Amino acid sequence: MLHKTRGIVFRFTKYAESSIIVTIFTEHFGLQTYIVNSARSKTGRGKIALYQPLTLLEMVVYHKENATILRIKEVKCFHPYQTLTTDFKKSTIALFLTEVINRAVKEQSHTQELGQFLFHAFISLDGLGQNIENFHLLFLIKLSRHLGFGVHQPEEILTPFFADDKEEKILEGLLTAEFSQAIQMNQIQRRNLLDVLLRFYASHVENFGELKSLSIVRELIN
Repeated sequence: MLHKTRGIVFRFTKYAESSIIVTIFTEHFGLQTYIVNSARSKTGRGKIALYQPLTLLEMVVYHKENATILRIKEVKCFHPYQTLTTDFKKSTIALFLTEVINRAVKEQSHTQELGQFLFHAFISLDGLGQNIENFHLLFLIKLSRHLGFGVHQPEEILTPFFADDKEEKILEGLLTAEFSQAIQMNQIQRRNLLDVLLRFYASHVENFGELKSLSIVRELIN
């Protein structure tokens, strides 16, 4: 049966000579896997651009419960990024957050709320002209609430993880801040709070593991 839904691309892998298998978090069905034929062929050269990680899509899809791989009938990008892919700092943050969501987002419950959060988050990052350096911290806090282990008080994150009194105060501000809000902290505090949040994720997400892009985002944001 055909359904309209919006989605955000998580990842894709090459399949056969010219096709791809793409994983998309959809607003209506959660994580879904689709096969896209001829996406890497000469005739379908523009098609592959639609399936880059974090691309925001409007789709008409074939959906069948418990199907392993599905197909897409119609697709278009509903928000072409203006700066996310060209601004080096933003694209580095986006690379890091892509790895986070690929490790952490596994369930298909509350799909509409999670989908809307992801759309809003990356559209916000695309539009930010300043206060970018703390975006990844705010994203991790907000995402955790959609994954069922979010917090509203610093003690819930800092126990049993360590942070000093100043970092606890900063974290308290992060817990209620919007993406565009400026929160003052130095490089060491930002690094320590990122480590605290990632340990928090690792304690709640099975096989979260070490993020390959962590060293890159640390170097850039610092």
